[in-house]
Order: sequence, then structure tokens, then C-alpha cells
Amino acid sequence: MPTATQTFETQRSQISGFPIQDIVKEFGTPCYVYDMSVIEERVRDLSAFDVVRYAQKACSNIGILDRLRRLGVVVDAVSAGEVKRALAAGYDPKKEPHCIVFTADVFDREALAIVKEYGLHVNCGSPDMIQQLGSAVPGSSVTLRINPGFGHGHSQKTNTGGPQSKHGIWHEDVDECLRMADLNNVLVTGLHMHIGSGTDLEHLSQVCESLEKIALQVGRTLTTISAGGGLPVPYRQGQTYVDLDQYYSLWDATRKRLESSFGHPLNLEIEPGRYLVAESGFLIAEIRAVKKMGENIFYLLDAGFNDLARPILYGAYHPISISHRDGRISKQTADVVVGGPLCESGDIFTQEEGGFVAKRNLPVAFVGDFLILEVAGAYGFVMASNYNGRYRVPEVLLEKGKMHCIRARESFEDLIHGEVIPPVG
Repeated sequence: MPTATQTFETQRSQISGFPIQDIVKEFGTPCYVYDMSVIEERVRDLSAFDVVRYAQKACSNIGILDRLRRLGVVVDAVSAGEVKRALAAGYDPKKEPHCIVFTADVFDREALAIVKEYGLHVNCGSPDMIQQLGSAVPGSSVTLRINPGFGHGHSQKTNTGGPQSKHGIWHEDVDECLRMADLNNVLVTGLHMHIGSGTDLEHLSQVCESLEKIALQVGRTLTTISAGGGLPVPYRQGQTYVDLDQYYSLWDATRKRLESSFGHPLNLEIEPGRYLVAESGFLIAEIRAVKKMGENIFYLLDAGFNDLARPILYGAYHPISISHRDGRISKQTADVVVGGPLCESGDIFTQEEGGFVAKRNLPVAFVGDFLILEVAGAYGFVMASNYNGRYRVPEVLLEKGKMHCIRARESFEDLIHGEVIPPVG
């Protein structure tokens, strides 16, 4: 089992040995901070798999991509922009095992062009992509992303399997896709399944069974099978990790049975996103107002859902801690609602799915104290926006006793870059 990195404390004085006050003094608030030692530990957790392929959409800063590359992790890209991010971080598209794989349910024109330019392997999520790839790059090899007919996850919005999901090739359409591949000079060499983010071992193990059945249907052209992603991390007290030894054993047994059937070795990949980076990340904000509204006490921050959208999108729960500006330890707590500065009633960090405002028992805090939203490294900054004319915040990597700014705070010039006032008349 992985070593827990979350203690779910409500008061925090430091991150990875760096005092909160020192981080804020150098980078201001709000800011994202990532602890590289946590990312390294999560990579080690998955070392039994032949290939660890990072789903970079979870956190795509090129500083983090560079460090993952140096740890031997390869990447998945879901757009032309993510392909270019991987290239900027030093990934070699010609290096095996497919250092950059393009995964999507559609090719837009730029994506198909960059796949052709760099000869990228493609993980096809729709049958139409097979014909489009064959026309653009005849002789390509592909992976088929299969929707097994079921899904699971921490939210319906992150469920990526079953008939309500747009993702993947429907499991009953595999034969037709194989015929389409033959007609378009495309060779199917891989299978991939991913049913959702935050799934449990029972549902993850069902993927093994479904993929094995379809692999036998595809046949001996297969050289790679992918367990996909979806490994959960604990956000709340009492939540646990998946037993990775048991999970690997399930997939290894599946792989060995297929190897016996095919008569040749298969590579076993896993494709984590959230699992590698979520626990490394912290969004540090300053409390700018404390006020009572009826029976509710609000801590209002200088960070909003433009910085961290998961609560408003999914009702996602993030651990919260307080760091007092003067370093004191508070012995008093209060049930509070935590919100941001945006001109939106939904700009609340303590809410449940459906938009219902919730309270959190936190230390009594005052204007000028810091509030830290934790386990924020996945789907945090990557979904940030400039809504309400807000500047996107800096990103900071804490590594081996040093603080590295891996993204500067945006300026007004960044905010209006590309905008033009047209001539009158």
C-alpha cells in the first residue's frame, strides 16, 4: 500500500519544510505549490508496471513534465497543445515505448497534423478516427480505447464508461473497428480501458476481465495492454488508497494469460493522472474578509473558482488548513463557509455536489491569515481561468530544499493578450 501523505490537519505552518510565510513572502497569494517529493513517491508506487504513462491533463506545467520525464515516466496528450508541452519538456516522440501518445475521441485538424508530423502513436476513442488516421498516415499502429459498457468514479461528471459517456469505442463495435483498420491499412497493437476517476478496486478489477475478453477478440497483433487510470487518492479522513500490490497482481495475471494465448510478450501500462500529482499540490490563499451572514460565518479568500474549479464543478471536497500570519496555534474552532472573491454565488469552496453550501469546522481565523486548500495538484491550475478579469496565479515547485517558480503570476498584458479594439467606421 502507498504511504499516506495526508494528515488532514486543520492547522499548518509549512509545506515540505518551507514555512508558509516564506512561500507567501516570495510569491504572494494566491499561489499553487507542488511538493516534488510526493510526486516521486507516487511514481515509485507504480514501478511494478512496465510503463507509467502520465495523463498530463491533470497538471501539465512543463516544469513538472520535465521532472516526470527524468523519472522515466512517459506521457499521454489529449490535444496538439499537450503534444507541444511534452516536446517543450524534452520528450522525444521517436523514443520507445511511445514517449508521447495522442489520446482523444476526435481528431481536430491541428491534432491530426501534429500526429502526422511527429509520427505519434494514437489511442483512438472513436471509430471515425481509424479511417481519418489511415487516410493521413497509412501504415500507422493504433491503440483502441474501449468503453466496456460500465463506468464508475467519484462524480457522474468524471465517469468515463457506460452508455452515458462519450468516451471510447463501444465494446460491441470492436469487430467493425478491426475491419475498418484492415481497410485503412492501420494495425491495432494496443488496448486501453479507463472507466472513471476515483474508482475502487472492485470496479477497477472488472476492467481486467473486460479487457481480456476483448484482447482475445483482437488477437495476436496486440503488443501492449493499458490498465488506464482512475486510481483514487484520499481527500477525506477515512478514505484509502487502492491496494496496488493486489491491483498489479490482477493485471499481471491477465497479461500472462494473454501472453500464453498469443505466444509473445505484452507490455503492461498504467496511465495515472490524479494519482501522481494530486497530493503534491496546495493552493495558498489569504483570508481577506470574515463576516457573519445570518447563521453562517464566511471566510472570504483572494482565491476563487477561477483558481480551483473542482468544488463548483463536482462538489469536490478538499482538505483545508489554516496558517496564522503570526505563527500562533489557535485552540478555538468555528463552523465556517469558505468562499472566494468572484461575482458568483457559486464561488464557494465548501460545497457539495449540486451546489449545496456546506460548513467546515476550522480554526478561528482573521483577516490576513492564510488558508490552504490541500490535495489540489490535480485538475487545479489546469482548469484555471481569467473569469472576472482575474490573473492566473503562480506555480511553485518545492524540490530538494529549493523553491522554483515554474510559472509567473500573470499580468494585465497577459490578460488582454490577443485582444484588439477594431477601428470605428
